[in-house]
Amino acid sequence: MLRGLLRGPGQVLVVKYAGLVEYEGTNFAGWASQPGFRTVEGTLVDALSTILRQPVNLIVAGRTDAGVHASGQVVSFRAETGLSPASISYRATAVLPEDLALRCCLAVREDFDARRDARSRSYEYRIINGSIRSPLQRRQTTYVARELDFDLLRESAHLIKGVHDFRAFTPAKSRHVRFIRDVQESSWEPYGGLLVYRISANSFLYGMVRALVGTMLEVAQRKRKLVDFGRLLDGGERSEAGPAATARGLTLVNVGYEDLDFQGER
Repeated sequence: MLRGLLRGPGQVLVVKYAGLVEYEGTNFAGWASQPGFRTVEGTLVDALSTILRQPVNLIVAGRTDAGVHASGQVVSFRAETGLSPASISYRATAVLPEDLALRCCLAVREDFDARRDARSRSYEYRIINGSIRSPLQRRQTTYVARELDFDLLRESAHLIKGVHDFRAFTPAKSRHVRFIRDVQESSWEPYGGLLVYRISANSFLYGMVRALVGTMLEVAQRKRKLVDFGRLLDGGERSEAGPAATARGLTLVNVGYEDLDFQGER
């Protein structure tokens, strides 16, 4: 793990920082700042600008949609301050609302970029599948009452691993020009009464995870054949895949870097 160096107590330097951000996305209109909307970026920038007493520009590892959560989002920013990284995270979180926190802050090398330097991103999608919904889980899981074939879920997830053309799983009109992605992990597992889908890739297309989950649910409900799902992984039209699963079940859980590790700093 690389760290920037401060010269001594009370001295002010321009330092590059990396921050680990956690948020419950229900009441945010996504990550990116938008005039007139409550966003994660806008709220975090306001807090950092307040405690650092200067404008702050954030680079984020990956933008999340409205309603999507994060336990492992990463940002980078520069600041001219005598505060320690630990003081920055503590003071920022003290003025942030309850659904957002800067869990950890580290000084990093000057050329670190939270987006460009990310080697992988990992998401989890959580489902309650049964006859009775859970009020306590409603904000971070999706409820599916219809019976699901878990073996088909696992088989469809296995097909996703590897290098594929995911154009069928992102809106037809999008900013993407390349649709090939390398998926290192794709699996469904039962956990604590939930069905949890885990996926890691070098990067993701807009809306890709929720579209994959929605289409796999069709397979598990026997509305779509597994072989047809497999064909979509070689490219296709968005209209050929299933509907996107709801945002509330999705959480960004980790962003991987070669030289950055927050685990020992929380």
